[in-house]
Amino acid sequence: MSRPTSAAPAGSPTAAVQDRARTTPTAHGPYERPGPPRATPVDGGRPPRAPVHATVEATAEKVLRSFNTWSFKREQPENPHLLLQVVTTAVAYAEPLRFVLYWGKGPRCAAAGEDIECLDFIGSMVTRVRQAHVAGAAVTLILTDTHARHNGHAEESIDTYFAAITAEATRRGFQTCRLSTLVAAAPEAHDVDTTAPVPDDVLESLAASAGKWYRGEGSALDGARAYYAMNMVEKRAVEIAFPGAVFVTFNGSKLRSLFPARMPVFYMYSLRRGFAVKPWFLPADAEPCGPDDCRCRPAETLPD
Repeated sequence: MSRPTSAAPAGSPTAAVQDRARTTPTAHGPYERPGPPRATPVDGGRPPRAPVHATVEATAEKVLRSFNTWSFKREQPENPHLLLQVVTTAVAYAEPLRFVLYWGKGPRCAAAGEDIECLDFIGSMVTRVRQAHVAGAAVTLILTDTHARHNGHAEESIDTYFAAITAEATRRGFQTCRLSTLVAAAPEAHDVDTTAPVPDDVLESLAASAGKWYRGEGSALDGARAYYAMNMVEKRAVEIAFPGAVFVTFNGSKLRSLFPARMPVFYMYSLRRGFAVKPWFLPADAEPCGPDDCRCRPAETLPD
């Protein structure tokens, strides 16, 4: 008679994966399907697997260290335990570790050197993960067309720029999707409360950004409040579409309330270590400033 498998300590990464194997098998994310992603339930029908062994936990720690380093992160992850659980699950199921991030739209209509540098920087992180995890990593850029329309960009400009970014992303093995598509595919995301007041510090940051980029109706403050309400719906749609993924942002933790609540958030530099300005806000002929140059600091917390 075979001996029963002992249970892992409650709250450990092993226990988290055991619970997932028993009750919530991994859902295949949008990167595995052709065409636009759809909202996917957490329970995808995968049969249970054996409990996680110590070798899986050791590998997961190694994978986490491969990207959770000051070479890439601008701040410590806000929930390192949840981040480790997500990594451990990817290792246990021999699946790519999934990263998703917003990609916005600024004044330019074409991809520029700053966009390329950012995509290559993300690619270097993927390479580091692949060296520690045989299944590698999968990256999806969520093109924030809803934010671009909110800021008053013309449809032709939005389509042209995002087409260029999609082409460059595809060359690097990344997937792309439109944020509007995710929201349309998740009607339950609209059940969230969008009337709650915006925290004062968040509103201050959003209003400063709107003063530079918002060209819609009303004042910059009106635009900031509307933008916050949009994000309450959108962040829920993202976590529905990408269960078990890591949400990456070039923003800082001050704007944590704008990001999916149930996903671990990784705060990343944009072009290189010490540089956090979003590439789509940089002019085509701009030379990125260095990590000690204060020119990059005012834009570090600007939203998409």
